[in-house]
Parts: sequence; C-alpha cells; structure tokens
Amino acid sequence: MKKLWPMNLLSTVFLTLVLAACQTRAVDSLTVTKPAPSQTTAVFPTQPLPPTPEATAVPIPPTPSLPAPTLFATDWDNRDIFRAGLIDSQQAILDRLPGATVYHIDLQLDESLTAVNGRLEVRYTNMERERLDAIHFHLYPNLLGGDSQVFDIQINNQLVMPQFQFDQTILTLPLDAPLLPNEQIVIKMGFETAVPTDLGRNYGVLASAEDVLALAHFYPVISVYDDTGWNLEPAPESGDVTYADISFYLVRVTAPANQVIVASGIEIETATANDTQTIAYAAGPMRDFYLAASPNYVPITATIGQTRINSYAPAALGKGAQAVLDTATAALEIYGRRFGPYPFTELDFVNTPTLALGIEYPGMIAITDRIYDLAGNSNGTPNTIFLESVTAHEVGHQWFYSIVGNDQLDEPWLDESLTQYITWLYFLDRYGEVAADGFYQSLQGRWDSIEQANIPIGLPVSAYDGAEYSGIIYGRGPIFVDELAQTMGQETFDAFMRDYYMRYQWGIADTEKFQSLAQSHCNCDLNDLFADWIYAQ
Repeated sequence: MKKLWPMNLLSTVFLTLVLAACQTRAVDSLTVTKPAPSQTTAVFPTQPLPPTPEATAVPIPPTPSLPAPTLFATDWDNRDIFRAGLIDSQQAILDRLPGATVYHIDLQLDESLTAVNGRLEVRYTNMERERLDAIHFHLYPNLLGGDSQVFDIQINNQLVMPQFQFDQTILTLPLDAPLLPNEQIVIKMGFETAVPTDLGRNYGVLASAEDVLALAHFYPVISVYDDTGWNLEPAPESGDVTYADISFYLVRVTAPANQVIVASGIEIETATANDTQTIAYAAGPMRDFYLAASPNYVPITATIGQTRINSYAPAALGKGAQAVLDTATAALEIYGRRFGPYPFTELDFVNTPTLALGIEYPGMIAITDRIYDLAGNSNGTPNTIFLESVTAHEVGHQWFYSIVGNDQLDEPWLDESLTQYITWLYFLDRYGEVAADGFYQSLQGRWDSIEQANIPIGLPVSAYDGAEYSGIIYGRGPIFVDELAQTMGQETFDAFMRDYYMRYQWGIADTEKFQSLAQSHCNCDLNDLFADWIYAQ
C-alpha cells in the first residue's frame, strides 16, 4: 500500500524491466517491448477450502432477546445475500465465520461530498477466551483531518454514555455486565463525519478533492482484540491506518444522482428519485468498507473466470484505465495460480488524487491520477512503469492483507514486504527473468538509499522514519523473502506460500505463525535467518 516506489527513489536500472520482448510500443524516446496481456478467459484453480484454525465452523449459540436489525430487513445470520459476491469455490466460507462482526450502515452523502450522515447497527460476538468489560471503536476521521461525531448510542436497546480516548480517536462503550465468550450484543448509533477537502494525513485516504470523494474509514470501526488485548493506538502518518478483523457489511448509500459511486462488494439494490440515487451493497467477508465517488468516472470492464474487473477514471485518462485493467487481469491470473483463487466476483479500481501511488482496500484499489497519463513521466521514470508496478503490487494485497490479515501497524513487513516479493513474481511470470531482475534491482536500490542499514524488518511502522520505512519495508523486506525462498528451496517455498494463504485466509497471521509454517515445510531451523533479518538485535 501507499508509498510504493516514491519518484525520487526509483533506480534507473528498473527501466530494464520493460525490455522483455514480444510486442513493441513507444514510450518517450525508448522502444519498450512487452508480450501481449493475459487473455481475460483465464480461470483460477478451483481448489476447495481446507479446514483451517482461522475459519472454524463452531456454531455460536444465539443470545436471548438480541435486538433484530432495523436498517435492513435481513437477519444477522443471513449470509445468502453475500453469495453473489463470492466465486463458486469460496461459497463454503459463508458457513464458517459464525462469529464475524456484522455491520449495517445507512449513509447519506451531501451535495458537496464533504459531509456524511449515517446510522450504524453492529452485531458483535465475543470470540475471545476472556470476558470483555467494554467495546472499543476507532473514529478514524478524527485522526485523518476530518471530524467524526457519534450520538444516540445504544447497546441492546439501552442508552450508553460513551467515553473517548486518544484525542477523540477511540470511542469506548463500557458494558453493564461483562460480555462472556461467544455472547453477542447489538450496538446502534448515529454518526456524522466531516470530510477534509485537502490531501492531508496518511496520503489523503479520506478527502473530498478534485471532484473525487475518497471515503476511507468513515464509520466507527470496532477495534481488534488479540493476544495483546484491545489494539487502540493511533496509526502513525506513514504506513497503513487500519488493523481489522473479517466482517460482513450491508451498506445503503444515498447520494446526488450525478455521482458515479464505486464501493466495496457488490450492488444488491438501486433506485433513483428526483436528484438522488440510493444504492445498497453487500460486502463480505471483508476487513473494511470503502467508497469513492466522482461525476467524471467512466468504467471499463474485463472478466477473468468468475471475477469482473472494473477500472474507473475520467474519459481523458481512458488509456491509463485500460492499462490498469490489463495489468490487473494478468496479476489476478498469476497470483491465483500461485497461491489460490481470488475469492470475490468483483474487483474495482478507482482513480483518485491520493498522495500515495496506490492504496489497497478489500475488493477495491485506489490509484493516484498523476500516473495515468501514459505519455508522461514522473521524475524521469515513465508513467507506464509506475502504473503497472503499482497496479500489480496493490492487486497482490488482495491476497496478503485483504484475505490473509495481519497487524499492519505493528508488523507491516508481513503484508508490504511479502507483497513486494510477489510483485517480483508477477514480473517474472509475465515477462521473464530480465524484467524480474530489473525489478529486483529497484528493491536493492531502495535498501541502498539508506546505505543498506541493518535495521530489523519486523518493527512497528512507528519505529521507522520515512526513509527507513521505504528502504526497509519495501526494499530490505522483499530481499529477505527471497533469501528465505533460496534457503528453503524455491519449490518448497512455493508450496509453503500456497499453504500459508489457504491456512490463514480470513484470519490473522503473524511473524511467529509465518516462521512456524515455513519450518514445517522445509523441515529446517530458520531461527538464525529470522533473527538476522526480522527481529531487533
């Protein structure tokens, strides 16, 4: 996600990645050669879901007198509404996440696209072994330069007096009686979010600017409870904002009729009246719900297997949108073949003014508008290189972050470094060794930019400064993954990666689980290798 290949760090040697020949085209003064894009008829492997410790089928006993939903005429446990969003081989997961949080959101966007009003209903299940005395929500707009206010908060239809922490970024709801393991509650509240109009903190992920609304993390989000307890610390300005569990979302959006709305999941209902439109979405299982809107979006579409890929951009940037579509099609085929199928029937790309080059969300990807002009360049590097690299990287996050989750604040290497490595695999599989070597040298260049500092890869985002975060997580990190592959043997490593994806999909992985599973595949001791690269000395 985010600062993928900042313009001033790209090594000129990365230009060699575009010199793998088959089909030629011109970029500036260079003659660039590439094979034809993958055909859109490719089909993913359709292996069935294996039993995993992360997605169990243990039923959750119903809690007596649990309030029914009021925003949608759909029971909390009704998963049928989500089936159309999953490819056939992944349907079984709907019966294997009984304790996943369920969000129902009714949302109104004002004409200026700077104010959001909504109602939220959440069914939360205590999936921990401990009793919980309070439930904590992140109010991310209060971190990201906006403003989020909540009101009329109820737990099981009883009014609750909220508490706030960390400069109003954490909403704490004390419980009258502890929530026991497997018990459920329903939390309801109203919320209002003022959206900033400048691209400020964390790359402008939440902003209404340049005729685009980028609506990330706009609703109250339940914090993750893990082995360390509730994860409440605010995200630093570099790196990802969220660490989230898998949830199910039903979201109804009412917005001006002239806006093209793109959101996580699939559309399940649409209506128009006068100058407004209302669209309902079903998204899940997903870790987040994201929405973008612009009156200028024009979609183009491709299909691979059971998945439709949509690329949205203004008409003037149509060639860039097509390049995104071509790369995404190839990347879905490559990653699906290597690790396991992309599970959703839709993947959307939106063009936004974000200060990052690309940002991943489950089932959606935002890419900065400044690299869509294929005839242009950024600091001397052709936009064609940036656009393909960023697109392939962000598609990789659909496997590692979206499906296999991790703590992106405390262990950013586990999704970012791993995704950098599989982006190298994308170039290897699509173009061959010359292109892959060029990309690998760009990774080396990132690490060289901080003089190959021997800084551990496994630190939290907050432990790195800006240059270190780029050089270590995006440079040294993927080089470590390659060292791991060479140590294990490439064939063994490839089998491990397939197992890692299938075993921890829909759950949360960490470095310990990653190392343990790798060792079980190679039947070897990797402690020294991990100590040298991952852990603080």
